[in-house]
Amino acid sequence: MQNLTPAGQNIVNDIAFRYNLSVDAVTHMLVSVNNGGGTMAQFNCPELGGSGQWMQGGMVMVGDMFNYGLQSTVVNLCNELSAALANNQMFPVIPAGAPGSNQWWPTDLGVPFSSGSQNNIRYAIFPGRLAVENNGNVIIYDTLDHNIGGVSQQQGGDTSLCFSSQYGTIAVNSLPIISGAMPQNSPQTNFINPPEEPAPYVNDATPSSAGSGDVIQLLEQLGKLLDAGILTQEEFNTKKSELMKRI
Repeated sequence: MQNLTPAGQNIVNDIAFRYNLSVDAVTHMLVSVNNGGGTMAQFNCPELGGSGQWMQGGMVMVGDMFNYGLQSTVVNLCNELSAALANNQMFPVIPAGAPGSNQWWPTDLGVPFSSGSQNNIRYAIFPGRLAVENNGNVIIYDTLDHNIGGVSQQQGGDTSLCFSSQYGTIAVNSLPIISGAMPQNSPQTNFINPPEEPAPYVNDATPSSAGSGDVIQLLEQLGKLLDAGILTQEEFNTKKSELMKRI
């Protein structure tokens, strides 16, 4: 169970009593709202209908989609937890650089120019480095000459880890690891620039490096992605045009 400060525990106990929920359920929702920066949450709480999403400002989805009373409960609960996080120290302060800290990356990396989190995944982008935390495990990658931007978590069944750069959508496991290691049997999460779907890696920076045979193979892969519905016709046409220039 997530550790709370004494003040945080009192607030959670009070909310659990008033909403007729277990302390564990409220704590789960508190962590979900905290992971969403206080403005959104993705949760899986049996006491609140199972899987659901909440976004501050009105958007809410619950497992029982026509249970408007449950939707109202989730909205009110998340709004109250968001306010509690903004006005109270709900979690113990964790030293910078330690797993679970708001500054969870190694301190020698400095200040990231972009960072984010969702569910159990957090990322931070630095000049030449990409830091990823998955369930407390921190991995630092060398980003080489990639300019990473617009990072977000991709939902779906594909469990590879990807990011977007000037070269397209790239698999994170193609980058050199500076420190850390992916736990065995640990599911990964896609990071791409939405709303695109993961596509074959095409390095547009070296247009003369591929022969016609390689281009044909890539075109065949793109065709399969189009047939599978992963790429739109517009995305397929754009990539096809880029590849044809390489012949």
